[in-house]
Amino acid sequence: MKTAPAIEVGRPDPGVPATLAEFRSLFDELDKGNLGKLPSVYSENIRFQDPLGVVSGLDALTRYFAKAYANVISCHFTFEAAVVEGGFASIPWVMHLQHKRIRRGREIQVAGISHLQIKNGKVCYHRDYFDAGQLLYENLPAIGSIIRWVKGYAG
Repeated sequence: MKTAPAIEVGRPDPGVPATLAEFRSLFDELDKGNLGKLPSVYSENIRFQDPLGVVSGLDALTRYFAKAYANVISCHFTFEAAVVEGGFASIPWVMHLQHKRIRRGREIQVAGISHLQIKNGKVCYHRDYFDAGQLLYENLPAIGSIIRWVKGYAG
């Protein structure tokens, strides 16, 4: 079954679909070697937030991603249909990540959603929501098995 690339609510902003396509494309191929592609999607005054940090400005975002991707072996995203209202979009995703320091480089999957604000064809606000425990704590050698056991017991 094929899903729609976006579900539009209310009055659409004509520049949003193209920006969302660029966003998806960027994160399908982003790595530490091509961070120079960030300006194709993000505005100079981008405000980015995820469970691990908050940054403002394109230079700060580039440094943040450089640090985040430093030990990444492979990372790609499976995106679901975006929900779009005006200049805002929310996109559910699953990140497929191989990182040198997480689970000895084996792939993990982390579900999340990106909330974006788009102005003049660029993302000016990007907030990612995901379970940091699913990304990090559950995958630590000693504490990870305890956290997974507690989650299984509680659920």
